[in-house]
Amino acid sequence: MKNIIFFTTKYLFYFSFIILLIVYLFPGSLIGYLLYGNLGKQPDFISNPIGTSINHLVFFFYLGFLGFIFRSNQKKFINSFSFLFLISIILELLHYFIPNRAFELNDLYANSLGILLAYFILRLFKITSN
Repeated sequence: MKNIIFFTTKYLFYFSFIILLIVYLFPGSLIGYLLYGNLGKQPDFISNPIGTSINHLVFFFYLGFLGFIFRSNQKKFINSFSFLFLISIILELLHYFIPNRAFELNDLYANSLGILLAYFILRLFKITSN
């Protein structure tokens, strides 16, 4: 049973990471295009005062949670706090250079906060090791 959970977590993490790269590096809003037929429209899945940044926080929390759970069984850099924190920053900074994308400071904060929340919550329950 433990192996099934381990492999499910592992592949779910890698699949989610690939989806993140595709969505983040696509020139325009790929999800907006799929939902609304408009590359310029950002979907707002959760209504809130800070806009779409909450989507960033939720996804990076999810990715960090999977990565840190998976990391508790294997010590790989791609699942480490350092890697996930840096990738959350680098991907948002790349929006300066990708056509039809815009760098947003709130998104950068939300990305980083999602990773930090996952890390500290799992640290609180002593699931991660560092």
